[in-house]
Amino acid sequence: SPPPPLLQALQTRAPRSPGWQAGPSSGQPLHYMLNLYRRAADREGRPRRSRSLGANTIRLVQPSSHGGQPWAGSRYLQALTYHMEGQPEVEHLLRATVIYLPSLSLAHGRLLCALELVMAGEPPRVLLSPTARPHHSWAKVDVTPYLMLGNSSVGNLALWHVCVCAGRAGGHDTPVAPGHPFLLLYLNDTQAGLAPLAAEPHRHRRDAGTLARDLPKYLREQGGERSDCSLRPFPVTFAQLGWDHWIIAPHHYNPHYCKGTCPHLLCYDFHAPNHAVVQSFVHQLVDANVPQPSCVPYHYSPITVLMIERNGDILYKEYENMIAESCTCR
Repeated sequence: SPPPPLLQALQTRAPRSPGWQAGPSSGQPLHYMLNLYRRAADREGRPRRSRSLGANTIRLVQPSSHGGQPWAGSRYLQALTYHMEGQPEVEHLLRATVIYLPSLSLAHGRLLCALELVMAGEPPRVLLSPTARPHHSWAKVDVTPYLMLGNSSVGNLALWHVCVCAGRAGGHDTPVAPGHPFLLLYLNDTQAGLAPLAAEPHRHRRDAGTLARDLPKYLREQGGERSDCSLRPFPVTFAQLGWDHWIIAPHHYNPHYCKGTCPHLLCYDFHAPNHAVVQSFVHQLVDANVPQPSCVPYHYSPITVLMIERNGDILYKEYENMIAESCTCR
């Protein structure tokens, strides 16, 4: 039996090396994405109805820095480049924003920061103005026009991160390097949750497929099976799979499944289609060789996952139809 579809989709993004670690995806970027996730999803990973992200995928891209010592007296100047050449073709860019801290407290004043856009082939730099300060004094700059050329996106974004110390005269602060601004890509993944299962001949961690093969044992441990068609739990923790070092949230996944015998007289509660009702009558009154309707999921809900990718980017993604919420007979 194949593993649940969500595990198939996630397995294609899993790190290839068993010793892989999260690396640079920590600190301010991770904290920001965790807050975004908690506003958008509950503890089970179900998207909140009140969310207003406008995209099913959000990728946090961290920059590569250039140059040597960024401090020159009370002035900080750092060149940053955000690379986006390896984005999947099924992910279509909707909008892009750069998030940064415009002000940082010091012992004798503040560190004031701004961003300047480096245009290709043009020496002058463009000062970027914040469009919003959403949470915890973060400033947000819309850079979508600079990344979109027609219906496609450019390969990278180049910025200067500029900061100056402002405070009382005579104050002496040890230079504190501000955190690098990070780029948020709001994307529409046209195949969210439909990625094929990647072949991995050598697995150092528990195979997700064993969870499906262990289903009879799991049911016995839960106290036996019921005979009626109903929704059954099937919780999976990402720690079981050894994936908890790169899947940040949620900590577990319960796709549910439907099992049991469909009643001879299908009632409204089962949401059975007319064809299933006719098939049930044919089985009882005409030909017993015609199979009875099967117990299958009727309604699904999506799940959201926050994960760290192999290159250190942080990814928020919504996968459709991943949790069975009710059953029917058809």
